[in-house]
Amino acid sequence: MAFWWPLIVLGVAYLICRCLLMLIPPNVPSIDVDASDVMDDGSQTKENSYIYIPRKGGVPQSDKVRCYEPATMKYLGHFPALTPDEVKEHVEQARKAQKIWGKSTFRQRRQFLRILLKYIIEHQELICEVSSRDTGKTMIDASLGEIMTTCEKITWLLAKGERWLKPEYRCTGRSMLHKRARVEFYPLGVIGAIVSWNYPFHNILNPILAAVFSGNGVVIKVSEHASWSGCFYLRIIRTALAAVGAPDNLVHVITGFAETGQALVSSVDKVIFVGSPGVGKMIMRNAAETLVPVTLELGGKDAFIVCEDVDVSHVANIAVRAALQSSGQNCAGAERFYVHKDIYSAFLAQIVKIVKSISVGPPLAGKYDMGAICMQGHAEKLQSLVNDALDKGAKIAVRGSFGNLGEDAVDQFFPPTVLTEVNHTMRIMQEEAFGPILPIMKFSSDEEAVNLANDSNYGLGCAVFSGNQRRAREIASQLHCGVAAINDFASTYMCQSLPFGGVKHSGFGRFAGVEGLRACCLVKSVVEDRWWPFVKTIIPPPLRYPVADNAFQFQESLVEALYGLNIWDRLHAVINVVKFLSDSNSANARNMRRHRYRTS
Repeated sequence: MAFWWPLIVLGVAYLICRCLLMLIPPNVPSIDVDASDVMDDGSQTKENSYIYIPRKGGVPQSDKVRCYEPATMKYLGHFPALTPDEVKEHVEQARKAQKIWGKSTFRQRRQFLRILLKYIIEHQELICEVSSRDTGKTMIDASLGEIMTTCEKITWLLAKGERWLKPEYRCTGRSMLHKRARVEFYPLGVIGAIVSWNYPFHNILNPILAAVFSGNGVVIKVSEHASWSGCFYLRIIRTALAAVGAPDNLVHVITGFAETGQALVSSVDKVIFVGSPGVGKMIMRNAAETLVPVTLELGGKDAFIVCEDVDVSHVANIAVRAALQSSGQNCAGAERFYVHKDIYSAFLAQIVKIVKSISVGPPLAGKYDMGAICMQGHAEKLQSLVNDALDKGAKIAVRGSFGNLGEDAVDQFFPPTVLTEVNHTMRIMQEEAFGPILPIMKFSSDEEAVNLANDSNYGLGCAVFSGNQRRAREIASQLHCGVAAINDFASTYMCQSLPFGGVKHSGFGRFAGVEGLRACCLVKSVVEDRWWPFVKTIIPPPLRYPVADNAFQFQESLVEALYGLNIWDRLHAVINVVKFLSDSNSANARNMRRHRYRTS
């Protein structure tokens, strides 16, 4: 006890000091970002406030990217569709800045994160409103998906980022015991990211945070459906970087269409793409020309499995939230719902009750549960999926209600829709819907649930619910996907220490976590002498040129001495190695005597 008592006292004192230090606020300067042109205060000029009437067939490619509010069709402005030469100029500017930033300290990089975090916390409403205006999502959805995930990423990098980018020492193995082995992490150069529209703030910040903290420059091509917000968010990032003395042009946000994205892929040192499988395949083809490494996150058709031993009311609420997160303005959340037959009726009744209470409308015009769909014409695609299911025998259990939409904005909204009697011949169970549709199927056994969930070209995530956590874990372990939540939904993404990504048509590679951070680095293996200059690698005499007659026998014995499974065989091999070395030394001595005799 006398030995442990001082250690206990020191441990308690350390914890008290840590707690007291937490009470002292860090010295983080504030930044001022001009947001006067993005605030919807009713003072916009007539030129910038007219109703936008899109052409049929989607966004036309031109020399301009036109931006509008999906919920009201109010025109927001336009940005240039950059040419390949203009894209390359942006990349070159970032490359020059990166050469300076790559030598920055982790202390400087952490200060950048703190300044950014402080601004985000103090301007949550502004950031969410800009996101809402550009994509049609509600303020609550913006806060959950834009603010919380980004703050979590920043705090994880502040706490753990430097640790995972420092040299990491590894085992040298048996043959290199006299060496030290480590892995070093260096910036790749310029990271290029092509991101989707569903979370314009977080989708920009996510690659920027990892890339900049690991010493890279970044050029991000934002979606033509969310360029207005992306260009404003760039101001925040650049202002925070300037506050810590970072070089100008380290981070770029570029706008345009397919040609712009293709030019970015061929110009950078790594590509991160978030989007559809079709475009992801084109990205890979273009990246193959220059052998640029890629990370692809291509969406999903996540399974939501509900066993019979759950709290039905609780899980039903999570299921609806998961489905609404799959709406036109949010992420590809749960899109296939499998419910055990014993609770199917009770679960469906709860779902119907919740969906009946949901209202859809312009998110900034009132208290709505769902906002507008971001992409033009996407409501028509969603209705075609519903119609296909109905033609093949599905039934609509319930649909949500619309709020006061206005005549000019009806096509940008889609009500939450619950489908029953569905099966896997229907497109709604196979294609990524990206909409607030809940197709629900029954299952009778855990094995059947696993088979249904794995019957998909996608493999991003899953959620499994059971009153027996071991049972839920066992089901999840059999699902072929990249992320899994046990008795929860989307919790994996809120743990920013975890890698995020999928398999099959959901892509490959990972961002977030240690894996995502190090994916922004040149990973270099280094070996050096452990006791230099006293112990060095020496080529054994039998292996020196010209090799001895018994060189292979020596090598055989050496391998068995190092890696043999039986300790006696290894000792016998060691004796042989010593014998070979002794014979070689004797032969060398005889040769030297003969050489001296001849020369004399």
